[in-house]
Amino acid sequence: MDTAAARRVRRADDVLDMQRAARRGGTGPVLRWLEGRTSVTAFLMDSAGTVTCPARTLLGDAERGLALRGARELTERRLGSVAIDEDGLTCIVLPLGGSRSAAAPLLAAVAPRPAPPELRLLLADASSVLYLSWLAEHTRRRQRRLTIAEAGTREAVLHLLMNGHTSAARQIAGALRPALPAMVRVYVIEGPPSFRGQLVRKLSDMTKGAWIVQCPVYVDHSFMLAPADDAPAPVWPPELAAVCWIGESGAVPLRETATGYAQAFHALAAARGRAERRASFAASPDLALTIGPAAAVWAKAFLLPIRTHRARRAQDPDGAELLATAASWLSFHSRATAHLKIHRNTLTARLTGIQELLGLDLHRLADQAALALALRSVTEQVPSPPEGDIAEAARTLPTVDELLSLPRVGEWAQQQFRPVTAPDVPACIAETLATWLRLDARIGPTAAALCISASAVRKRLARGEALLARSLLRSPSAIHDLWLALRALDLAEQTEARGRFAGLPGRA
Repeated sequence: MDTAAARRVRRADDVLDMQRAARRGGTGPVLRWLEGRTSVTAFLMDSAGTVTCPARTLLGDAERGLALRGARELTERRLGSVAIDEDGLTCIVLPLGGSRSAAAPLLAAVAPRPAPPELRLLLADASSVLYLSWLAEHTRRRQRRLTIAEAGTREAVLHLLMNGHTSAARQIAGALRPALPAMVRVYVIEGPPSFRGQLVRKLSDMTKGAWIVQCPVYVDHSFMLAPADDAPAPVWPPELAAVCWIGESGAVPLRETATGYAQAFHALAAARGRAERRASFAASPDLALTIGPAAAVWAKAFLLPIRTHRARRAQDPDGAELLATAASWLSFHSRATAHLKIHRNTLTARLTGIQELLGLDLHRLADQAALALALRSVTEQVPSPPEGDIAEAARTLPTVDELLSLPRVGEWAQQQFRPVTAPDVPACIAETLATWLRLDARIGPTAAALCISASAVRKRLARGEALLARSLLRSPSAIHDLWLALRALDLAEQTEARGRFAGLPGRA
């Protein structure tokens, strides 16, 4: 074989080797192959001299200076390639694939003089392979950024809905599609964190017009907002139902998405104990609606110090931010930092401000429950009293105990505990639940009071979750409603000598 033919064969082998390296890992392996083939220092850089794909060996000042000089001359003089010989070094700079796109990087190679004779031809061939590899990597990066941006926007829509900003959520959602429906059904799907990406794709394929968001608080949860108006129930794929638990809310107006989320979360707690791994929310009367207009008047006065609060400095939270923080903390506690996207020190400072404004101790379950009832009473559709009665009602505001002493509240409280006080349920379940609530939902003191282990307390509470179909050990939980129900039963016992609410054991 003559010399020219041998060179053509060698060049073809080199191009095949570069393509194999590109298939293994893109631009990095191609540059490493080029360095091993010619003993040069090869790297990618932009027109400003910033190295975007570094060389295997550390670049010295001389190599960097030559490469930057070559990049400037290539850009300013609009040349196809530049070769510079200086201080015993040869630097060759050329655009990838001959492209003059501002986004495409430059290929630079620095070698001691004299440079290998085949270097220029190898760099020309490598630039085409590197350009295709870089283009694929650049496209993937842009797709990832778009995916992250869309996920962040959908999460922002979810935050707006959870905080009651329905109009703003609709405007943002209208740009992404689908439009948010007037009535929604909320689903919370729990599965392995590694399965979340695949889960979102499957949910997108099986549901039309649904909003699917990865939960910002729990890494094993996904959130789906589906239309509830004449929409068929979703058919869950077998592979999804085999590894996930699914909680479903009732149909709620879009403005009550937060209520739907809490319902779906409670249904999820019930689904964990069922063979079908799915559950729908078991409807229960809402306490704010049970109390009626008095709850709305009381809540407005209770929250007045926050609602009228004005930030002293531009960076301080105003009343609306404090209310949103209170609602998030009551739902997620320490995980509210992930929900609100704030630092834990910021959360602590805001909670301190809330306690000072309202005169509460949020370490006490009683104060947490009062704040939760107030927030729900101003967001639920509780009918307001006639205008003429509001001023009179405001002068004689009832206390929380007076609201809980209403006869209809006693009936509501009995209904809350009925599943755990049934004759076929061991009495220790209700006793543990009542003790746990009285001790501010703390596992250790409850175990000490009952002379059992902490794991036994958790097992009994988990059994209580299945019976009540409500979440207890994971927020958002039903502990605030249950504490208020227990308090209502205690007040009824104190005022009624007959003790007709004595069905719950463990009462002091």
